[in-house]
Amino acid sequence: MYGSLFSRNVFAELDRLQRDMQSAFELSPSIRGYGHSGFPALNVGTTPQSVELFAFAPGIDPASIDVNLERGLLTVAGRRETGLPQDGGEQKAGDGATVYINERFAGSFSRAISLPDDVDADAVSADYKNGVLHVSVKRKESARPRRISVNA
Repeated sequence: MYGSLFSRNVFAELDRLQRDMQSAFELSPSIRGYGHSGFPALNVGTTPQSVELFAFAPGIDPASIDVNLERGLLTVAGRRETGLPQDGGEQKAGDGATVYINERFAGSFSRAISLPDDVDADAVSADYKNGVLHVSVKRKESARPRRISVNA
């Protein structure tokens, strides 16, 4: 009998490899995500006027999402419920159907993003619509690009 080339859980091994590779390239303190959680998926970008964050988190009650900005660190945290009732250790879906595979993420999550020094902590807005959390952090007026006229 021949042994397998792969461990029983290939995805766990790939996750471990990704964490090892990520730790080898210690993240710089710029706009980078900290934390090993992959949920919710994030898109972070900048404009001359603001830093924009989009967190893709469908199926979450907006009241269960906490957004905090402290000392340049923007944290998005919350909890996503399974949506399936528990019955004696097995998950049940509806009328007598037993769920054998449930790949949807459920549980607590937290993502932290280091923001540039020129953001205005008093000018932050957060909206949740169609499963997407949008956080906008304005840049300080003094940090925004402006045209300087040259006198002759």
